[in-house]
Amino acid sequence: MFAELGAVVIDTDVIAREVVMPGQPGLNEVRQAFGESVTNDDGTLDRIALRQLVFADGDRRKQLEAILHPRIREETYRQADAACGDYLLVVVPLLAESPLKSFVNRILVVDCSEDTQMSRLLARDAESEDRARRILAAQSSREERLAIADDVINNDGSLDATRSQVAALHNYYLTLCPS
Repeated sequence: MFAELGAVVIDTDVIAREVVMPGQPGLNEVRQAFGESVTNDDGTLDRIALRQLVFADGDRRKQLEAILHPRIREETYRQADAACGDYLLVVVPLLAESPLKSFVNRILVVDCSEDTQMSRLLARDAESEDRARRILAAQSSREERLAIADDVINNDGSLDATRSQVAALHNYYLTLCPS
């Protein structure tokens, strides 16, 4: 929605997918660390198999993060340096845990109830409820995310309600931009 209004948006989830594309060093290192079982027959990353491994074992999750996070961070910085626009949004789903937190001027948290978060995770990833709970438990709590927020969008309502909040913040962010 911010991009539709003209903001430059860098999405670290997109970058995370790019750094493990076939032929990328990130995929090769993940394969070396976790074995062939985390790749599909076509050489792409089997995200479901990898997710099952890393959310069952915190040490394995940290191992994966050590492989991917530096690559994601580098590409985020590169894209930010190349960006042109009034302001830039860096989308970091797990910002509370990320060193990218110190890279940004303001923190916008898109918030929803824990029930909404759980139902969306179950619908999006077709996860079991147990695994979904482990995924959420591995992340910062809602309270921790809200504690670091400069701005909050409540995403429990309709798309129109969210769009209205985005438009208001977009206009506010434009006032913060240097002339």
